[in-house]
Amino acid sequence: MNALDFLYLPLAVLSAPFWALKKRAGWSERFGKIEPMLSERWLSERWGSNSKPTVLLHAVSVGEVNALRALVPLLTDQAAVVISTTTDTGLKHARSVFGDTCEVVRYPLDCSWMVKRFLDTINPDAVALVELEVWPNFVKACKTRDIPIGLINGRISARSFKGYQKIRFFFKPTFARLDFACMQDQPYADRVTAMGATNAQITGTMKWDALDVFGPVPEPSEAAIELADQLGLDLTQPIIVAGSTAPEEEALLHNACPQTVQLICAPRKPERFDEAAAAMPGCTRRSDGIPKANPRHLLDTIGELSTLYELADLVIIGRSFFNLHGSDPLEPAALGKPVLIGPQYSDFTSQIDTLLQADGIEVIDQAGLGDRIAALLNDPTRRMELGDNARQCVARHQGASKVHADVLLKYLNN
Repeated sequence: MNALDFLYLPLAVLSAPFWALKKRAGWSERFGKIEPMLSERWLSERWGSNSKPTVLLHAVSVGEVNALRALVPLLTDQAAVVISTTTDTGLKHARSVFGDTCEVVRYPLDCSWMVKRFLDTINPDAVALVELEVWPNFVKACKTRDIPIGLINGRISARSFKGYQKIRFFFKPTFARLDFACMQDQPYADRVTAMGATNAQITGTMKWDALDVFGPVPEPSEAAIELADQLGLDLTQPIIVAGSTAPEEEALLHNACPQTVQLICAPRKPERFDEAAAAMPGCTRRSDGIPKANPRHLLDTIGELSTLYELADLVIIGRSFFNLHGSDPLEPAALGKPVLIGPQYSDFTSQIDTLLQADGIEVIDQAGLGDRIAALLNDPTRRMELGDNARQCVARHQGASKVHADVLLKYLNN
């Protein structure tokens, strides 16, 4: 044990009631015991006669996993790729997306002996942390073993930066140990440099690359049509999809949308499903599995929001109307959907400002939401214009994954 472990122990005790309320699986794996998760394929790639260097990509949850879609294929020819995740939903999603080509494991808690067990098993030749998952014991252990480690698709929001600055003295040595910091834009690069990183570079965001924007706007897939049938949606009538909604937003949207228009809300957190249903009286819940013609629906399942976006005539991005900081609008934008977002989106300022400059998204406050929804539903030309502008904007900003791959392969081949 080291001094940091002794700091973690009282924090673990104090936070125990919070963790006890959450259903989390894989505790032995969180303690670093991941051997059973690895396949013979990886062992062959890592240690066989035609062995490859191993790169570990750590993606906390679903959003970070999605950012790796275009990067992973650029690495697998030259490296054995292991993807680690923290959340249960991230693990499930990573397995569904990358399970055929990569190993997917749980990331350990940041106690030194758990990190040691994890790194002993993987023994990576390079480690890339997606966005900003910088844990002191893990970074220090990698440096002690001469494993290059750094950030890819790096971002540090203004809100996170304020928090980090308060304990900069604690995190500065950790940031200073990073071998590379590939940041999405200049403000993020400036912030990570202020935290102690010495080699920040601007590489753009890989989330643009994870989206297919070539060819005509796709028609809804068979999976989307099947989902519509299972919900009881009428595809001849307008459909509004509100993604990643937060407290109070379901009620806001329920009241702002015309009562005859089909509104589907998808809360960001599963523990809020019952609360969200109560905010939309009489709504049809996806989990009930009973199709019902109804103007109000709740998507209370995991992993179906992307499919639902295919059906939308209008998308509204949640976590942006009250005291939160926005959600990522790129997925519906790449589908050519007209997108509205509230004024509070500080966690995604770069992407949204880029879309705003291209006239590919509209920002609207609570007071104007109802009128703007009605206006867009009555103006298919404007909806099409917004969607086309958004797709073209996404296409113009693709290419960051290749830059990130070049950085990682440089370290793997040294």
